[in-house]
Amino acid sequence: AVFLGSLDQSVAITALPAIGAAMQRTPAESVWVVHAYQLAVVAVLLPLAALGDRWGARKVFLLGMVLFNLAALGSACATRLEWLAFFRAIQGVGAAGVMSVNLALIQRIFPPDKLGRGAGLNALIVGLGYSLGPTVASLLLAVLPWPWLFGLQAPLGLMAWWLARRYLPHTEAAKTDEPYDRVLALMSAICFASLVFTLSAIAQQESVVVVVAALVLMLGSGYCLLRRQRGHAAPVLPMDLMRRPLFSLSVFTSFSSFTTQGLAFVALPFFFQQQLGRPPLETGVLMSVWALVVALMAPVAGTLSDRYPPAILGGVGLSILSMGMAGLGMMNADVSFGLMALSMALCGIGFGLFQSPNLRAIMTSAPAHRTSGASGMVAMARLIGQASGAALVALCFNLFGSLGAGHAVMLGALTAGLGAVLSLARLRAR
Repeated sequence: AVFLGSLDQSVAITALPAIGAAMQRTPAESVWVVHAYQLAVVAVLLPLAALGDRWGARKVFLLGMVLFNLAALGSACATRLEWLAFFRAIQGVGAAGVMSVNLALIQRIFPPDKLGRGAGLNALIVGLGYSLGPTVASLLLAVLPWPWLFGLQAPLGLMAWWLARRYLPHTEAAKTDEPYDRVLALMSAICFASLVFTLSAIAQQESVVVVVAALVLMLGSGYCLLRRQRGHAAPVLPMDLMRRPLFSLSVFTSFSSFTTQGLAFVALPFFFQQQLGRPPLETGVLMSVWALVVALMAPVAGTLSDRYPPAILGGVGLSILSMGMAGLGMMNADVSFGLMALSMALCGIGFGLFQSPNLRAIMTSAPAHRTSGASGMVAMARLIGQASGAALVALCFNLFGSLGAGHAVMLGALTAGLGAVLSLARLRAR
């Protein structure tokens, strides 16, 4: 299920030109196929994580898979872009059901002394899904029309649902008389969806009125969210967990690292092709090096995190990532392809060394009855970090013009360095 969710996101991005051409829509309109999915995931992620603590993680996971599969069929049958965006939003809700409780289930499956290995395997699967997506989409589009990209997900998703229903451990619901607050869930959805929309509006250079309106909506709903959830035993936005120094430092470390990843994945294709003059084929190979090395490093780092402090592994990993990004940012057009590939591999090693230990640190710093809430915060930090990175790239282009990609890469070195400092600070946190 996790592999399918990761594959789906990268497949949809790769297929946007084909979808836009087939439906005779502009690229800006076609992007809503991706935006609708992202907004839905961010909107319902934390409410579903809170529901996982109440219903049990297994129920939320299975419900997410049902929605994901039905929406995949709907996406395949859509004849208009509006309907496709609608079904992609429903698919995003289903994917959020899986993401919100996935790590909570991993914590139930793996014993404490092997939890790092479980987190490493999870990171490996996510990395493989993202790295294989463009290749899978390109091969299928060469012989089949775009609806098959979504239609073929349904039988795979059905198999994942059957396996999950048969083998996932039963998880107990939290014992509480407090009813689930639907208004609180709605406020959370508005707050985080408007946050991502604000970042997207900045990235697409929308008018000041649109950006300010989205920002005001985000701040207002966030204020109401914090006021209403005060005193809740299991709040939708887990401020009770954020008061734990080890947990909050791990979340902010994750946010910094995924901001770096967002900066890199958006800026590097422009940097390689426009500033260094490399052809698209070489750019694709270089981007694959990062994803492949991260996938290979994930289980190794997960095993190491069962023996060494995640604070040190994360600090070393993000320091390596920072050096790799700085090395890329200082390159000129005369640099060899091998040196660029080596720098990308260095970035992959650093990011891979950080990811699994950090997941382990987050999940072990939350109490047993709040594992779904912790799992939701992991996914939220990743999504908001990636969206922030993309917005910062757009800002760099606005400030520095054609040289913006290089400045964005150097900014990524700074955010990775900040993440390394936050990670090492966990050595003194309880």
